[in-house]
Amino acid sequence: MNNSAWGNRQKKVFRPVRLGHLTILTVSAMAMAQSANANAPNFADMSIEELANVQITSVSKKRESLADAPASIYVITNDDIRRSGATTLPEALRLAPNLQVAQASASGYGISARGQSGSSNGAPNKLLVLIDGRSVYTPLFSGVFWDVQDVMLEDVDRIEVISGPGGTLWGSNAVNGVINVITRSSKDTQGTLVAGSAGNHGGEGAFRQGGELGNGGAFRVYGKYSDHDDTKTASGSAVTDGWHKTQAGFRADWDGAQGKVAVMGNIYDANIGQPAPGAVNITGLTPTLGAISASGANLTADWTHRLEGGSSVNVQAYYDRTTRNVPPFFDETLDIVDLQLQHTLKPWGMHSVVWGGGFRHARDNVANGAIISFLPALANQNWTNIFAQDEMALRDDLRLIVGARVERNPYTGNEFLPNARLAWTPATGHLLWTAASRTVRAPSRLDVDLFFPSSGPPFILRGGPQVVSEVAKVYEIGYRGTISPKFSWSVTAFHNIYDNLQTQETDPSLTFVTLGSTMEGKATGVETWGSYQLTQDWRLSAGLTMLDEVLRLKPGSLAAANSPDISGRNPQHTWSLRSSWNVTPSCEFDLAVRRVAALTSPDVPAYTAVDARLGWKLRPDLQLAVVGQNLFGTQHGEFNPVATRSEIPTTVAVTLLWKF
Repeated sequence: MNNSAWGNRQKKVFRPVRLGHLTILTVSAMAMAQSANANAPNFADMSIEELANVQITSVSKKRESLADAPASIYVITNDDIRRSGATTLPEALRLAPNLQVAQASASGYGISARGQSGSSNGAPNKLLVLIDGRSVYTPLFSGVFWDVQDVMLEDVDRIEVISGPGGTLWGSNAVNGVINVITRSSKDTQGTLVAGSAGNHGGEGAFRQGGELGNGGAFRVYGKYSDHDDTKTASGSAVTDGWHKTQAGFRADWDGAQGKVAVMGNIYDANIGQPAPGAVNITGLTPTLGAISASGANLTADWTHRLEGGSSVNVQAYYDRTTRNVPPFFDETLDIVDLQLQHTLKPWGMHSVVWGGGFRHARDNVANGAIISFLPALANQNWTNIFAQDEMALRDDLRLIVGARVERNPYTGNEFLPNARLAWTPATGHLLWTAASRTVRAPSRLDVDLFFPSSGPPFILRGGPQVVSEVAKVYEIGYRGTISPKFSWSVTAFHNIYDNLQTQETDPSLTFVTLGSTMEGKATGVETWGSYQLTQDWRLSAGLTMLDEVLRLKPGSLAAANSPDISGRNPQHTWSLRSSWNVTPSCEFDLAVRRVAALTSPDVPAYTAVDARLGWKLRPDLQLAVVGQNLFGTQHGEFNPVATRSEIPTTVAVTLLWKF
């Protein structure tokens, strides 16, 4: 929120309300005896070998075992999320060792994979994010507004996190990774669920009700509310970035012998405090910032029809409307209609083919503010695509996967996104794979339509009509295996070659800075993680990423004095260690430690964060937990220059989960 009288009154009111609601909820829950209803699989009860064979869909757009997927993929399970104490989607994504998650403010996050965590405009834009198949990236800047991306975390089945290119199957923007959030069928969320948390920096409350429909169908409806306080700078000044958000939604599922149908929708409204910009590359700006107002609604329909012989057809369509007022910069209303078709053919001989296509239309209307303009203000844009991929069984233990996608965007026309992978299974439970891919990050409205005046030279930052797609050629080699019934391990080495990266080109007259495409570079690294089952009740998980990124301007570039050092926005290494211990059948203790190396642009010191959770199963249907984040140390910053950097504080909260 902000420093207005309304904002101050809100802070005085909400903290006792949070604690009061949780107290009433706890007393009510413990006073009522109801039976638990948990139909969905419990990942906590799975062995290391069973977890390795979890079914996934993001690598090849068809169901396959995690152990057989020739890609660098990590799966966050529902139980992982519960035991982490996460209350937001970005917090849950910290569990993936192949992601870099930096919290910039109370609600703002930068999330990336394999570097490239910021373009010259400062926002990560090479990661595709899906929620139940609905893309949540914005065509305004090819990134994600994480402050409004939310789901009922208790209803998440799993989050599949791919680090590496996914352009052949998922399209442009899937340059360095794909995050696919998959929620449970409503048949697995029957009954009533109440969840709440209250702590020293915020609170959450959620309610979900599931039931049956005719013709073998099922449904669920939910509502949730979040309220979080301001953070502070290192000097102790309030950043005025607190936020609150209300969201509701539904899902309905029908399963039959010939296929299945799912219909789902969400609606939300948020008020988000806007922290001061960390850096302005164009001088002379002293904006007065107001709170961001954001709202939206979406509706998705997904139909799968099983054909004779093992083939199937899937059609998904969705409508997504979002509004975002960011005073004094812009006020945007975005409407998106998306239609995707996929046909998985009956396997014949050595071939298993999946192909499809899609159409996407966006109507983006920006009411230009006092500082930033998008010219034209109204843009109607279309994207079309067609893709095919063939998985060939060369031998019983050797597969070759070859695919390509042609995608047409409104700025650069047709883009070609090929991919080839070779997967060798030398023994049961062991997979060696290698891949070569080409993918692109297509221009956005910010790259082409931006107009940003200033009071001093250079006077104007503007989009570049000659901006081309950023290109990545990626080479990977990896191993995934179950070394023993107690130990699983995955490791991937990668080498990315980038071309046409975004720059800010200064006109010789110092009148204009125009966005261009005159940077190239390389990124080489290793990412590895594993899990070890020490005892039946105690599991350890660890992860490590190492990155060496070198970027340089091409000959003739005019960007030397203006383009930020985007390579300095990525930590050269991160590591994490997570312990999950069932102390008794009714008591759990979870501990997570993560270390992030320093950034050089902006200058952010390295930090270590410790999170812990102690949970009790008071009854089969009632769980209580105490969660601490950023323990045993002073608050730390994760992004932005020190003068305006939000310091991430120590938080302690009590959480309640009641199913009946």
